[in-house]
Order: sequence, then C-alpha cells, then structure tokens
Amino acid sequence: MTAPKFLVAFAAAALLSACASDPETAATSGTGDANAGVIRPGSQEDLRANIGDRVFFGTDRSNIQADQRPVLERQARWLAQYAQNQVTVEGHADERGTREYNLALAQRRANAARDVLVASGVAGSRIQTVSFGKDRPESLGSDETSWAQNRRAVTVVR
Repeated sequence: MTAPKFLVAFAAAALLSACASDPETAATSGTGDANAGVIRPGSQEDLRANIGDRVFFGTDRSNIQADQRPVLERQARWLAQYAQNQVTVEGHADERGTREYNLALAQRRANAARDVLVASGVAGSRIQTVSFGKDRPESLGSDETSWAQNRRAVTVVR
C-alpha cells in the first residue's frame, strides 16, 4: 500500500515541476505571462522606450530648444506610422513660482510641443494638451537636477 502512495506523490511532484518549467503551459494556465518584457508596437511603452516621450525646457522657458526638436520629429514619424493613435501632450513645470504661473507656463510648453508635432505633419485633431503645472513632479527635490527633470512636456498615448 505504501508503494502506490509513493508513486502518486512522485507523479504529482513530477507533473508540477514539468508545468513550472514549461513556458507555454504557464502562459496558458494563467500562472505566467508569455509576453512579459515584450513591448507592443504603437503603445505608450513603445513610444517611451524607442522614440522618447518627453522634451525638456529651460527655466521659465516654453520654446522648444534645438536639441529637443529631434525627439518631437521622431514622435511625429511614429504617429504617422500609428495613425490610429491619439495623444495628449502634458505640460509640466518645476516647483518654483506660483500655482497660476506654473499652470500657464506648463500650458505654453504643451502647446509648443503640439505645434512642432503639427508642423511635422500630425493632424491637430489627434493631439490634446493639458497643463499640470507643478502638481505632478517627475523628480522630488529642490535642486537644479530635480527641477530640470520637472520642466517638461510628455506625449501620452490615449
């Protein structure tokens, strides 16, 4: 009688170890993600990883600097490739200044990025803008490194 119990336990252990090491079985059983680490073309992750989803600005500036223009031009080409995508350009500011000033500045930044995308061939009807001012910092901190990361416009796929 102990032999059948031993065989059942052995068979169960062998079956479990086989399932755990088989990616197809894991993916179809819901115990694993067969697409983990795979970026779906046309997604926000694709834009961020392969094109760049943000441009940065100088202090109290809303003009697109020459070194940032290529990012927006790549975004425009990407948007031409994925014509079904619509985007929102989010404007952001660092923590310095009043709330009202930063909301207006961040809106000008979002509009400036939008204008470059439109000038590069993206239909304006595919792009919305929104200002977050200083309310959604990328980097917490009260130093130039943090402020530089927070002075940005981010293109987000809707």
